[in-house]
Amino acid sequence: MSEKDENIASELLLEETGKIRQNRKIDRLLISGISILWAIFQLALPKFLILDSVSTRAVHLTFAIVLAFLSIPAVKKPVKKLKFLHRVDYIPLSDMLLAFVSIGVILYIIIDKGGIASRSGMPNQVDYIFGISTVIFVLLAAYRMIGTALPIISILISTYAFMGPNMPGIFAFKGVSLTKYISQISLSTEGIYGIPLDVSANTVFLFVLLGALLDKVGAGQFFNDLSFSLLGKYKGGPAKASVVSSGLSGLISGSSIANVVTTGTFTIPLMKKAGYPAKIAAATEVAASTNGQLMPPIMGAAAFIIAEYLGISYIEVIKAAAVPAFVSYFALFYITHLEALKLGLKGLPKADLPNFFKTVKSGGHYLIPLGMLVYELMVMRHSPKLSAFNAIMVLFVVALAQEIFRANKRGEDFATGLKNGMKIITDGLINGSRNMMGVALATAAAGIVVGVVSMGIGSMIVQIVEVLSQGNIFLLLFITAVASLILGMGLPTTATYIVMASITVPVIIKLSAVYALNPVAPVAAHLFCFYFGILADDTPPVGLAAYTAAAIAESDPISTGIQGFIYDLRTAVIPFMFVFNPDLVLVGINNWPEALLIFAMACLGSFAFTSLSQGWFLVKNKWYELPLFAIITLILFFPGILSILFKLPMENRYYFYSIGLVLYGIVYLMQNSRKKGEVLADMSV
Repeated sequence: MSEKDENIASELLLEETGKIRQNRKIDRLLISGISILWAIFQLALPKFLILDSVSTRAVHLTFAIVLAFLSIPAVKKPVKKLKFLHRVDYIPLSDMLLAFVSIGVILYIIIDKGGIASRSGMPNQVDYIFGISTVIFVLLAAYRMIGTALPIISILISTYAFMGPNMPGIFAFKGVSLTKYISQISLSTEGIYGIPLDVSANTVFLFVLLGALLDKVGAGQFFNDLSFSLLGKYKGGPAKASVVSSGLSGLISGSSIANVVTTGTFTIPLMKKAGYPAKIAAATEVAASTNGQLMPPIMGAAAFIIAEYLGISYIEVIKAAAVPAFVSYFALFYITHLEALKLGLKGLPKADLPNFFKTVKSGGHYLIPLGMLVYELMVMRHSPKLSAFNAIMVLFVVALAQEIFRANKRGEDFATGLKNGMKIITDGLINGSRNMMGVALATAAAGIVVGVVSMGIGSMIVQIVEVLSQGNIFLLLFITAVASLILGMGLPTTATYIVMASITVPVIIKLSAVYALNPVAPVAAHLFCFYFGILADDTPPVGLAAYTAAAIAESDPISTGIQGFIYDLRTAVIPFMFVFNPDLVLVGINNWPEALLIFAMACLGSFAFTSLSQGWFLVKNKWYELPLFAIITLILFFPGILSILFKLPMENRYYFYSIGLVLYGIVYLMQNSRKKGEVLADMSV
């Protein structure tokens, strides 16, 4: 990675997480110390520290809020007469006081746990003070960390709850009192301290920490090198390697922006060197990085929340997400191939590529903790929390062994290697905690929305959405998708998912039971919201991942975002397919041959859709081939639609795959004939 790329990467990471105050040594030590304490607290939970769920959530949130006040300035740009709010060179006294007071405010639910329980639903004056203060502190910290969108949404929906009786027509509902609001939002596990924050505290932190440690130890660069050593020499090789390396990095990062920064600073310049225009190179990296959160076994935080909401194991969520995720990545891989064909590109020279065997030899040990995680989740069937903990313990050993070995190779003593290993682990703990601030605060602030919705406003929203969709499940899904994309422009993926799932998932399931061809499986409805929350990261005009990649590629961010979104159309169509065809999320599919058949046909269906959207298969498409590609896509993704149309038993639906394959063969023969004609014409010239 060049010095310029490293500077861009560091600037973009700071922009993503906010400008961390690190200028004064004492401030740096304070922030780092609290970050390490938070990581140690989380690591102690699976095996060494026994706390009730409310205490765990409150301590987790306290760490996040304290770090937000100490690390992130109150305003991003200096304001006259209020310049102290933008101090990045030291921590102002006001922020110190906010951080200190927030400890007592957030931990109040633990300090007076018995009293709050005895006064359930009837808060006293002290409860009111601390309850209101909790909401304020959560929103202030969320504003600093993730911007204005989620706090504004939380305030608006809370205001709406109080003004319910005064709203007109279908927008009216009985409303809530301050007593009920405080009892539910701040003093119970139905609001701020609800399921989303519980998942953040008990599960997500350890997975984010695992990713941060892997990145610090060097796994990100290893995945890049491994991908390029395997694919760099082929046609469009740099782009194909970008897709694979971003998919592998997505396993450990869980953030599309972080994925772009860590892999894009290497892959984007190489794609440009191979002949890809800057916009295409950046858009390819954006599309690959955006899908990182879809990749099992380590998906985004929302995947763990889906498991909690549905009361199913995380393994079931992984099972449901596997086929769509891999189909989406295979389709993107195919897109890079089509782009290479259109541009007439070749692979990189062998001399410019890392050697495969040397790469595996130097970094194969990074696969040990990931292998441990998969073994724990899939074979031992341990909880995600315990699985991540055990993988982290293995990673600690790997990190120490790596640095001791490297020190010995350099002729340094054992103590130096041990010291270097401990520094890597310490830096990983600090980065893991910093990366978790946004997730913890997003889940806490989104808990306000969830809490208000569950107080009665939810049933009213269901009626409104049902009226807007006019009982049409297709229109409802379109509204949900668009709303998720709009919300996702200002919210993290997890917050977008929580808000949309709490509002639209019940309506999707209800309407599908009445109007759809098949009732929508609950896990499919939740994944639908999850997918479109992720896609917002490259949706113009605010797609942050697109801006990040454009900065590295030196391309226009809007056109990069548009191109990235065009590439991600294949990801956008998949949720619409699995909502109506539960086979794609393996609902009721319990044998490998059937699952592999569904996966293979879905891959071919995604290739057909990709050829449709890219206007290219073997050669440029003719207009009359477009409807054929559309029909092939529909049949291979959802063969049951023909069973429904012809009123045949659904058990025979797989036979209709043959129709899609025959049509695919016909298009192939037509284009192959045209391709041969073009070759002969070129030869004659």
